[in-house]
Amino acid sequence: MGARAPGHPIFAASLSCRLAPAGLHPPRWHPRRAGGGRIPPDPHPIPGSRLSLVALRTNPAAPKGSFAELSKNVVPSLGRPTSLTTSVTPKAEQSVAYKDFIYFTVFEGNVRNVSEVSVEYLCSQPCVVNLEAVVSSEFRSSIPVYKKRWKNEKHLHTSRTQIVHVKFPSIMVYRDDYFIRHSISVSAVILRAWITHKYSGGDLNVKWEENLLHAVAKNYTLLKTVPPFERPFKDHQVCLEWNMDYIWNLRANKIPQCPLENDVVTLLGFLYASSGENTGIVKKFLRFHNRELEATRRQRIDYPVFTVSLWLYLLHYCKANLCGILYFVDSNEMYGTPSVFLTEEGHLHIQMHLVKGEDLAVKTKFTMPLKEWFRLDISFNGGQIIVTTSIGQDLESYHNQTISFREDFYYNDTAGYFIIGGSRYVAGIEGFFGPLKYYRLHTLHPTQIFNALLEKQLAEQIKSYYERCAQVQEIVSMYTSTVQQGGGRQEACDLQNSYLDLKLRYESPSTCRAFPWEKELKDQHPGLFQALLEMGLWTVPRNQNESVLEIGRRIFEKAVKRLSTVDGLHQISSVVPFLMDSSCCGYHKASYYLAVFYETGLNVPRDQLQGMLYSLVGGQGSERLSSMNLGYKHYQGIDNYPLDWELSYAYYSNIATKTPLDQHTLQGDQAYVETIRLKDDETLKVQTKEDGDVFMWLKHEATRGNAAAQQRLAQMLFWGQQGVAKNPEAAIEWYAKGALETEDPALIYDYAIVLFKGQGVKKNRRLALELMKKAASKGLHQAVNGLGWYYHKFKKNYAKAAKYWLKAEEMGNPDASYNLGVLYLDGIFPGVPERNQTLAGEYFHKAAQGGHIEGTLWCSLYYITGNLETFPRDPEKAVVWAKHVAEKNGYLGHVIRKGLNAYLEGSWHEALLYYVLAAETGIEVSQTNLAHICEERPDLAKRYLGVNCVWRYYNFSVFQIGAPSFAYLKMGDLYYYGHQNQSQDLELSVQMYAQAALDGDSQGFFNLALLIEEGAIIPHHILDFLEIDPTIHSNNISILQELYERGFCWNFRAGPNPLEVASFLCFSWRSVPICSKQEVLEPKQRGVLQPLFPGLALPSPAAHLGCRPTLCPDLLSGDLSAVCTDRLDRAVFPVCFSQRFPSDTSPVLLRPPGSHRKSSCDSSCRCLRSGPAHSH
Repeated sequence: MGARAPGHPIFAASLSCRLAPAGLHPPRWHPRRAGGGRIPPDPHPIPGSRLSLVALRTNPAAPKGSFAELSKNVVPSLGRPTSLTTSVTPKAEQSVAYKDFIYFTVFEGNVRNVSEVSVEYLCSQPCVVNLEAVVSSEFRSSIPVYKKRWKNEKHLHTSRTQIVHVKFPSIMVYRDDYFIRHSISVSAVILRAWITHKYSGGDLNVKWEENLLHAVAKNYTLLKTVPPFERPFKDHQVCLEWNMDYIWNLRANKIPQCPLENDVVTLLGFLYASSGENTGIVKKFLRFHNRELEATRRQRIDYPVFTVSLWLYLLHYCKANLCGILYFVDSNEMYGTPSVFLTEEGHLHIQMHLVKGEDLAVKTKFTMPLKEWFRLDISFNGGQIIVTTSIGQDLESYHNQTISFREDFYYNDTAGYFIIGGSRYVAGIEGFFGPLKYYRLHTLHPTQIFNALLEKQLAEQIKSYYERCAQVQEIVSMYTSTVQQGGGRQEACDLQNSYLDLKLRYESPSTCRAFPWEKELKDQHPGLFQALLEMGLWTVPRNQNESVLEIGRRIFEKAVKRLSTVDGLHQISSVVPFLMDSSCCGYHKASYYLAVFYETGLNVPRDQLQGMLYSLVGGQGSERLSSMNLGYKHYQGIDNYPLDWELSYAYYSNIATKTPLDQHTLQGDQAYVETIRLKDDETLKVQTKEDGDVFMWLKHEATRGNAAAQQRLAQMLFWGQQGVAKNPEAAIEWYAKGALETEDPALIYDYAIVLFKGQGVKKNRRLALELMKKAASKGLHQAVNGLGWYYHKFKKNYAKAAKYWLKAEEMGNPDASYNLGVLYLDGIFPGVPERNQTLAGEYFHKAAQGGHIEGTLWCSLYYITGNLETFPRDPEKAVVWAKHVAEKNGYLGHVIRKGLNAYLEGSWHEALLYYVLAAETGIEVSQTNLAHICEERPDLAKRYLGVNCVWRYYNFSVFQIGAPSFAYLKMGDLYYYGHQNQSQDLELSVQMYAQAALDGDSQGFFNLALLIEEGAIIPHHILDFLEIDPTIHSNNISILQELYERGFCWNFRAGPNPLEVASFLCFSWRSVPICSKQEVLEPKQRGVLQPLFPGLALPSPAAHLGCRPTLCPDLLSGDLSAVCTDRLDRAVFPVCFSQRFPSDTSPVLLRPPGSHRKSSCDSSCRCLRSGPAHSH
């Protein structure tokens, strides 16, 4: 059956609640466009409809009693579910006087494995005698466990007795043992018997329930139950092996305790800014660990009993048909019970899935309040739904509605996942979600629900913000409208525009429209009025929303221009009011600036509450950097944001889905996100601009026909790389020149893509195909993939597309892997009749590993939902993958590039500003670069930043995946020495150095060794982490030797560092007994070391072996003597120990690069990482 789409129910007028067929059908399923475009149409259809019960629109000529009429003032009340009512089979007549009777005697009053029962009965007609035992537990009742019946046709009018051995299940009468793992606690056991006449409904083939209705005589008795731990053990006549018997006896007499668990789940504990787009929070539930709770949950699958309570702040009603609030998506990607949406008119649309496979939906009579915090409580009790809204923190009653149905709802909250807000099926609401609680097994009255609005101050700040912004928008809108209609400045109505003067001179004179604002209002917004007076409003769009947004943009740009001056940071406090007005006009780049200023105290008093306010406002406005900031703070649980990976994913996925679209947008302030570290002088040297030496040299070479220069120049211009501003038009010229004048396959391919898509040039599919085939013939795997994309997109020839993509995938093309996954996901792979999400997921994962953005997005989606067996639910991994894509966004790259350019130009204020803005989004390279700036200019950081810059951002960076080793070294140093108000912590210092060592930095090994020499103890678990032989853990000399050896091995390719050599020689020399004469290296050893280290004054030969000089510094010359006692700041040395200390205790011989190295040394040089490696 097709997927289900939400719709409105249509009720008939009769009380039987028969519903008319739906008028809503799922939209046509357009297969995903694949290929080089990398702009993925969603291969999933939106959840379509199996509805036969709901519709979004009614027949205009609908008769009275239809939903269009009834929904106005009628609340359906349709009784209890039929599945729980008693059978209505007619009972036997009670007026007939029978002399039949039945009695029984139980010889043992307790429930036993076999209970002997004497049944005495008399039948006046041929009859059937029935005996049944039913039991009840805490969560289930009337469960039959024993049944027996027999006929009596011959012995009539005569009392008879029969002995029956009632056998009960072992789990009712015995204790737990090795075979009976879960004996049950029984609250009641009823033994009942009855007689039915053969010709009055009594027959052996009649169901027991119907047979009981025709009983002419009946009786019952209660049996005494035995608690589980008072029951005997069962003799299974089986001998266990001694080990199994021993293990069982260890826990045989332990009373089990139920896991501490309840049914109350906090789905959301902090505010969530919903932007009204197709992203939201995903939550998934597992079965209860507690057996009783899980049994209750299963029992109520067809009779749901639960309550949902959530806080909402709505800015607007839905701009589409429906907007997501809270809804369940099952394992087949279809809506389940419950599904709650907001409509265009502000009503709630509540949809349920029925046991019989159809769907039912209802719309509330009342609307939701706007721009007010209110609590929405929805309780399900079987077929009854109670909806209540309460406004404000004091929960003043607003509306309440009760709706009842006879239908059986299907409710299994473990067979899918919940979504809060938007998804790829439906957009979310525009506003804010507050705390959301879910009572899985209880229906509660609103007064019984404890779900307070915890962030009261923040919630009040949000309300106050939008109240102020409504006033600002009204001022801007009225001022703009008045000016555009011919009004002028309020003071004199002096029109300075010469054209308008001429125009008005020959037209009827216009009157000056006085602005209707009191002085008090002007005093509240002095900056806004001043900005409006200075702004030319004639070019502002006449559409009210667009004009307000445009004015917000202009105010922001004016403020940023002041921040970009030489003393820009000094101007922050004066531009904050302008940024506030810009934010109120809906231009949320200003919101992000304000959030960062308040969170870091950047020349304003640090205010976490205001920082959260503007972060949330910016996130609600879908500002990219604000959303990344929120995602990062919830991912790490820092700055008073709670750790919440699902919430972090909601923010990151919003920006991640926009990133591939942004990359193919030619307009906008974007730049390619590059990993450029300010401490890397070589990389900084190649940064350029359009008038820089590197760019001019490339342009010169490209003009001469150098294909590599043409391609690099085009890439820099198209993506905005290496300091060059993004200029797609100029890039396309170089692509065209290179493709048509050279035989370079990469240039030919790039130009073919440009022609296919018409990016900056007129589309030319014929020439594009010709060029694509030419590039493919030269063995370019991107072009082979491009041919597959062409046949898929333009020819709809999926067989040919698959052929090319399989070939390109074999050549290592990640785009081809992704496109093959799309074919499987759309169900159009040749020879495969159905969709195959498992295979699609495998191809997406392969593409993601190759760096494919859309493939990475699909993998993150699979990890957050957990709906595929090959992608077990892992919210943290989903966040990591979504974060990886979001951090490639061009708008973030533009901010980073502005910071880098300012740094290269020596504009420290501007560099600090933009690196703070980028670092707060959580991108590691900006965090380490900002810390580097604060180290270079501590005076600047101390004066303008309200946080410990070096500590904060190096600390943030070491918690990133793929953090650079130098960040661990920096944090190790900060923990070792202590930093400002941070105390010394040698244990954490050791951990930082160890992580740097694991990442392949020799300095980490040397610093660990020096800590040992200073008397520090390296914990055994860290030595194990470094894979150091456990047999030497107790010997510091051996550990030192191993650490130094590892350090030299790791730096085999780097240049020599005399400091490290000296440090090691000091250690080696101290390991040799002291002698009276100066001991030195042999001549051949001097010959090896001297060319490598001309700065070392190596001693001359000594008369005796096996001893060392009295003083280590005698080995050294000049200032290098300090390294024997002081710690090293940098370790770069290319050689490796050839031998551990020999038996004759002579100094260790160091071999030069390229010489034979001992195998044990080679094995210790392998790269060890605690997490996945990431290239930068």
